[in-house]
Amino acid sequence: MKKLTGLLVLAFVLILSACGGKATTESGAKLVEEGKLVYAASGEFKPFSVTEDDGTMSGFDIEVAEAVAKELGLEPEQKKFKFAGIVEGVKSGRFDAAVASHTITEDRLKEVNFSTPYYYSGPQIFVRPDSSVQTLSDLEGMEIAVSKGSTYADTAKEVTDNIQQYDSDVVALEALNKGKHDAVITDFATGKEAISSGLKLEARELIGSSKQAIAVSKDNEALLEDINKALEKLREDGTLKKISEKYFNTDITTDPEE
Repeated sequence: MKKLTGLLVLAFVLILSACGGKATTESGAKLVEEGKLVYAASGEFKPFSVTEDDGTMSGFDIEVAEAVAKELGLEPEQKKFKFAGIVEGVKSGRFDAAVASHTITEDRLKEVNFSTPYYYSGPQIFVRPDSSVQTLSDLEGMEIAVSKGSTYADTAKEVTDNIQQYDSDVVALEALNKGKHDAVITDFATGKEAISSGLKLEARELIGSSKQAIAVSKDNEALLEDINKALEKLREDGTLKKISEKYFNTDITTDPEE
């Protein structure tokens, strides 16, 4: 009898180990902590995510994450993390999801799954007012600054090998404002926010468009499905539009091509 009990206990432990010790929702979604949606953002991408004096994050991405969590009946728990390492954190199970303005790319899709887009954007060139640069081709061979782990480095590589990378787009823009580099390529909303906050920079060519989505581990299909349902509801009831207009005075949550 004792032997049988011991075998049952061992089997139970092995089952827990196989599940990674994670909590599971009724839908089958795996969570880092029961009853919580643990999500990551950089806190360094104003106005999408910014770190407040008390260490918490606020911004467009943060409010979207909180709205999604509420729709799922979960408590949102934010985790500040360097942007370049967030995808790996989701992949390894450190976070349930990333709500951090990740552009959907083929390379990232090899590592994680993405929800339906929660906003649409595009990279733009930002320079000092005395710059003659107008288009991407004008930056041939020049020094361009971007944020680490972003897709903007790929855009810059089309015209130069002289690329400087920062931990955040905001720091890159501040460096440009101080006379460093020839240009910064970043999200148009982030650049315009920096200008409105006092940086003496100008926006030039808008380069294409992109779709930003929530990243989820590939082995958590149930959570991805739950998040997509939540985003659909938030889009239909106007919540996403309301959050967008709060930060940008326009709706960036609908596909401009539709």
